Amino acid sequence: MSDDTDTWGFAPPPFNAEASLVQFKRSLREMGLSERASGFELKGRQALAYELKDGAIALRLARRLTLRTPDWDAMAVRSGADQRKVLDEIKRRLARWQDED
Repeated sequence: MSDDTDTWGFAPPPFNAEASLVQFKRSLREMGLSERASGFELKGRQALAYELKDGAIALRLARRLTLRTPDWDAMAVRSGADQRKVLDEIKRRLARWQDED
């Protein structure tokens, strides 16, 4: 059995970053973020930047929303599980940012 298979002998489907990015962007718009160039904003403040890189989605997520350049946390989406974790983190930060306003 290879390392890619689980205990039942099935391998997960390969990660398709381009298709995943379409779904990811849709989820971000549903959360209330506005798309601008290769990133997303909340109330005119940059919250997230992304790019496709080496078969994954490379993300920079703002720690705090500021009018100036924010401090970033780097993340990468290489699987469906990574995507769900990142979306959960973005939801937590959105709730925190809205409480701060």
